[in-house]
Amino acid sequence: MREKPTLLIADDEERAWKVLKINFQDRYDVLVARDGAEAVKTLEKEHVDVLLTDVKMPKMTGTELLGYVKEKYTWLPVVVMTAFGSVEDAVAAMKAGAYDYILKPVKIEDTEAVIRRAMEHSTTLQENIALKDKLKSYEVPQDIITINPEIRSLLGLVREVAATDASVLIEGESGTGKELFARAIHRMSDRSGGPFIEVNCGAIPHELFESELFGHERGAFTGAVGMKRGKLEMAAGGTIFLDEIGEMPLDLQVKLLHVLENRQFTRVGGTTFLQSAARVVAATNRNLKDEIDGGRFRKDLYYRLKVVYLQVPPLRDRKEDIPLLVQHFISKHGETAKKKISGVESNAMEILRLHAWPGNVRELENVVLQSMIFTRGGQITADSLPSEIREAVGAVTDYVPSTKEELQKEKIKRTEKVLMDLERSFLLKLIEDAGGNISEAARLSGYDRRQLQNLIKKHQLDMTKLRDG
Repeated sequence: MREKPTLLIADDEERAWKVLKINFQDRYDVLVARDGAEAVKTLEKEHVDVLLTDVKMPKMTGTELLGYVKEKYTWLPVVVMTAFGSVEDAVAAMKAGAYDYILKPVKIEDTEAVIRRAMEHSTTLQENIALKDKLKSYEVPQDIITINPEIRSLLGLVREVAATDASVLIEGESGTGKELFARAIHRMSDRSGGPFIEVNCGAIPHELFESELFGHERGAFTGAVGMKRGKLEMAAGGTIFLDEIGEMPLDLQVKLLHVLENRQFTRVGGTTFLQSAARVVAATNRNLKDEIDGGRFRKDLYYRLKVVYLQVPPLRDRKEDIPLLVQHFISKHGETAKKKISGVESNAMEILRLHAWPGNVRELENVVLQSMIFTRGGQITADSLPSEIREAVGAVTDYVPSTKEELQKEKIKRTEKVLMDLERSFLLKLIEDAGGNISEAARLSGYDRRQLQNLIKKHQLDMTKLRDG
């Protein structure tokens, strides 16, 4: 492992490169090339983090060297040195892809600042390249970005179940990517050539649900002016994905159970039995066992759906995936943001790692897109992250601890903030799931009523507003 980053200086003026080497050799491993051609040879043999090159050189000019680097070493930042009276050379170099330029005679302090920024930029680019290479080394279904052992274990299960027609139940918090797993099962199965039909059980009015799922015959009800095929019929030969299955009305749960048991159904108003030729995959962000205990979900349907069970972990339990996901979203949304973003600065990535992500991968994607839109440079910085994300982790972007004691205090402070935010998010979701009823919330969570009230008091939650909301 290299102890110091490497700076390559290309300059034919001995006095100039000696001054630079003397001033920078304490912080960098400094290599010297006396012209552009020698610099090319050095690049072929040595790993270089930043190239500092003069414009006017024999054999190969700095401009020609810049073109060579941008073609062969796209990640390598190039800082161009040019005489004070040749600013047009600097402008041309910037247009050709130079990271920055400095004017001769150089000022060591200004040059050091430029090189330091270029080094940080180089480190970020190389980290992003390593992440992309690591991502390519994992054969995972499209859009499921992970190196997490638990997710990879789930993907192994997906491959096995895809070869069957068994029903699948996927549980996980909102935003964890349950639909991606459902689509992966479909794509990896023999049904991949058939349709993938999604039904959001929480978005269909009760009175329309049966018709939407099973279809209807002409005259079945007022407004039924013709026969309509339902989602179940449309999914024949493919997969029907019942998202938020916990929202399905009880009376329709009985009819879905009949379909799973007998593989047949009738349209609303019809008498002819149709064969069910669709594979059923269901998903929910609720704990269906709790819904069964509360009389809101049928136990027999639960077990019919749960032939194969997948529990998708929340993002807070797979934080090693955050850098990969961020890079994926940067690539995905480049056109939407109308910007070329190369990656994320280290302090911004640390904030992303510390955040509790109550909205999971969906929240992360929204944050990345928003940050891409508002960032002013070629990288996402801490300042371009939404303020609520920075505040959630107690991030003060201009504060860096300078002693061991300060570092320890800051780590404790930020960790406590993350835990408080997680606890508050837990309470808000719990109260929402319980409909504002403290006794029901206590039953769902495993806390007794007094413990729950103490937590609510600790976080100063206004139960009146939460019930009304």
